[in-house]
Amino acid sequence: MLIVAIRTVILYSALLLTIRLMGKSELSKMSPFQLTVIFMIAELAAIPLDSIDASLINGLIAIFMLTFLQVLISFLSIKVEWFKNFISGKPSIIIEKGQLNIEEIRKQRISITDLMEQLRIKNCPSISDVQHAIIETNGELSIIKKSDVLSSIIISDGNLYEENLRFSGLDYQTFESKLRKVGVTSIKSVFLALCDDNKTLHIYIENKDKGPFTKEIKI
Repeated sequence: MLIVAIRTVILYSALLLTIRLMGKSELSKMSPFQLTVIFMIAELAAIPLDSIDASLINGLIAIFMLTFLQVLISFLSIKVEWFKNFISGKPSIIIEKGQLNIEEIRKQRISITDLMEQLRIKNCPSISDVQHAIIETNGELSIIKKSDVLSSIIISDGNLYEENLRFSGLDYQTFESKLRKVGVTSIKSVFLALCDDNKTLHIYIENKDKGPFTKEIKI
C-alpha cells in the first residue's frame, strides 16, 4: 500500500509539472494532436499505478519525453507556418462574405441540418445574418455576423501569411510599401499585422527601446 501511495504522489506531481510545462494555451482548446498527447500521457501514468512490477522510472521518462516533444512542436508551430498547417490543419471557411461555400461544406462532411443547429447555438438563426462562418482547427465553429468585423492575420511573429494577404486583396509589393510608410523596413520586425473587413491594416510592433506600439493604415 505504501509503495502504491508513493508512486501515486510521484506520478501526480509529474503530471502537474507536465501540464505547467505545456502551458495554458494547450489546455484551452486542444487540437486532435494535442488531445492524443494528453491521452498518451494519461495512459503512461496509469501503467505504473496498475502494476507494481512496471518501472516507475521508465514511465516518468516516457511522460517527460512526450512533454518535451509537445513543447517543441508548439514552438515550431509558432515559427513555421507550413509545419503548423501540417500538424493542426487550417481553418475552413464554410460561409464567405455571406455566401455558402458548398465545396468546403461537402469536403468537411457537414450537413445543412448540423450547420443550422450550430448557427442557432451561436445566436444566429439565419444564414443571411452571417458574414463569415469558419471551422477552426479545434473543430469549433466561429461566426462573424454582418454587423461585426472579421480580421485576418497577415503577419504573426515575423512570419507572413501569403494566403491571408491575397484574401485581403493585397499583393506583396503593395503591402510592403504600406509598411514602409509607417517606418517598418522588415516584416521580421512586425509581431502581428491584421487586416479587417473595413480594409484597415492593424500593425503591432515591439521596439526594444520604445516598447510595443500600434499603427493603423487604410488600404
